[in-house]
Amino acid sequence: MNFSWMAWTVPTALFFAGIFALLVGMAVWEYFSPGGNPRYGILRFETTRGDRLFISLLGSAFIHLAWLGLVGPDLWWALPLSLVYAFCVFRFV
Repeated sequence: MNFSWMAWTVPTALFFAGIFALLVGMAVWEYFSPGGNPRYGILRFETTRGDRLFISLLGSAFIHLAWLGLVGPDLWWALPLSLVYAFCVFRFV
């Protein structure tokens, strides 16, 4: 099959591999510890691990877009910022 129209680059492949690895990791975590550990955080509504993963991925996308618009195309500094954000989401939300 010819996938040249998809513009697969190494960063694109790493991005999708990372998302896939996160989903597999969450599935394994759910298998060994079912229930998702719902809790009420600073947002004041019940969230599970899957909800917190979605919130952290969505926020990381906005962090990268803001970095791209305000700073420029060097996105490697946005990655640690996104990881800190994801840690905070899983800890406090």
